Amino acid sequence: MRLTRAGEYAVRCVVYLSNAGRDVLVSRKEIAAKADIPAQFLAKIAQELAKAGIIEIRQGVRGGFILIKDPQDITLLDIVETMIGEIYLNDCVCRPGSCDASSTCSVHRVWQHARNQLRETLGSVTFDDLINEGACFPPT
Repeated sequence: MRLTRAGEYAVRCVVYLSNAGRDVLVSRKEIAAKADIPAQFLAKIAQELAKAGIIEIRQGVRGGFILIKDPQDITLLDIVETMIGEIYLNDCVCRPGSCDASSTCSVHRVWQHARNQLRETLGSVTFDDLINEGACFPPT
């Protein structure tokens, strides 16, 4: 499994907003430049983050994005699954009916275990943890 570009950019956006602080308006242009995210792609990502209740989008000349959830209440899992949907490593995990052997298959159990471990790992890391561990962006 590889994280999609949208997932990667969404993580960068939320890290940047977390560094700025909750309820702080940050321009889309600033985020795009500092987090190295194409501006048009950032707009699409922001729509998904807003639908999930993580950010608020303000339109207009003085618009931008506002982190509306506390960084300690947002996990990497929240952002990744906001962008790509629930993580599954194989069709038999996501759709058990797609394989007649799912209930007895030893490989299925490995996929399920790996999926659970990945979700647990991503779910255990908050954006507060990430910003307290150091900068993700090069100094300007």
